Formats: sequence, structure tokens, C-alpha cells
Amino acid sequence: MSHDNHAYVSNTKKIWVVFGILSLVTIVEVYLGIIRPDFLVMTDFADMSLLNWVFIILTLYKAYKITWIFMHMEGESASLRWAVVATLIFLILYLFFILLVEGSYIHDVFRDSTIKWNF
Repeated sequence: MSHDNHAYVSNTKKIWVVFGILSLVTIVEVYLGIIRPDFLVMTDFADMSLLNWVFIILTLYKAYKITWIFMHMEGESASLRWAVVATLIFLILYLFFILLVEGSYIHDVFRDSTIKWNF
């Protein structure tokens, strides 16, 4: 029977650092949501306010950190990491495609027909 030489490594410091980073990002999101700065709300980029883009970017950053650290993706092989990321990218792009196609169709139906906008 062989004995592996694995020493116990405490991840307490790493967990607290990640907790601090995620807490800071969340505090920034809540603060921006409460004060809603005019320069972020009134400025549009790609038909959406900059504040919404900031929220999306910060949320994606938090999702990345949670996946990378707490799901131990940093220790996995590159092919497994790529499989997870590629699947996620495909599903998000597919969702955007479906939303844009169906949203455009519904808009055209309401615009060009006798059906009235009830909402």
C-alpha cells in the first residue's frame, strides 16, 4: 500500500479574499442601483443604458469568480474548462438569437395587424 504525500492546505485565506471581492462588487452594484448616476442612466450603448451594461459586466465577473474558485475550475484541465465555457457561450448566444427573432416577430405582428397593444 502506497501512501501519498499530500499535506493539508488551508484555503481559509483564499475564501476570505474571494468573499471580500464578491462583497465589494455587490456593494458597488447596490450603491449604483440606489443612486443611479445620470451619466450612466442617460447614456445609451447598443440600445441599453450604461448602468445596465455595468450591472451585466459586474454580474458576469461575480459568476466567473464563483465558478473559478468555488467550483475548483482552476485545477481542472483546459479541455474541461473549455467545454464548460463553450457550452455556456453557445446557450447564451442561442438565447439572444431566439429572443431577438421572436421579439422582432411579435413586434411586427402588433405593428402591422389589427391586434392592439394591451400592455
